[in-house]
Amino acid sequence: MSTHHDGPAGPSRRPVIRLPHEREIFARQRGLQDHIADRITAFAGSMMFVYVHIAWFAGWVLINEGLFGQSAVFDPFPFGLLTMIVSLEAIFLSTFVMISQNRQAARDNIRADLAFETTVRSEMWSVHIGRALGLDPEEVEQQVRQSIAQSRERMDDQARHSNG
Repeated sequence: MSTHHDGPAGPSRRPVIRLPHEREIFARQRGLQDHIADRITAFAGSMMFVYVHIAWFAGWVLINEGLFGQSAVFDPFPFGLLTMIVSLEAIFLSTFVMISQNRQAARDNIRADLAFETTVRSEMWSVHIGRALGLDPEEVEQQVRQSIAQSRERMDDQARHSNG
C-alpha cells in the first residue's frame, strides 16, 4: 500500500504502514452493556457520588429519627432497610468495578499484542537495514546481549548497595 505526496522535489512514493490503534480495536469490542457499566463505574468513582450519598444517608437518618414527626418514620433505628439497600448497592458496585477491571485487562492485552507486533516490525526492519549496510545480524545480537547483561549487572549492584 502506498500513497503519493508532493514534496519540495515533486511527487514521491512513500509506503503507508497502517498499524491498528488499541483504542479503535477496543471501541469495536464494546457493547451497550459495557458503556452502561463504564458510566456507572465512572459515577461511583466521583465526588458527586460521595455527596449524593452523604445527603441521602443524612436525610434517611434524620427522617427516621423523627425530625419530621413519628408518622414520617419508615425505617426506625437500627435502619435495617437502609442497611439492606447499602449492602445491595455495594454488591452491584463491586460487580461493576470488576467488569471495568476485566475490560481494562482485555485492553492491556490488546496494547501488549500491538506493542509486540510493533517490536517485531522494528526488529525486522533493523535486520534488513543492517544487512543492507553490510552488518552481520548475529554479531549485532551478540553485542546487544552483552550490553543487556552488563546493564543488568549494574542494576543488580546498585540494588545490592541500596538495600545493604
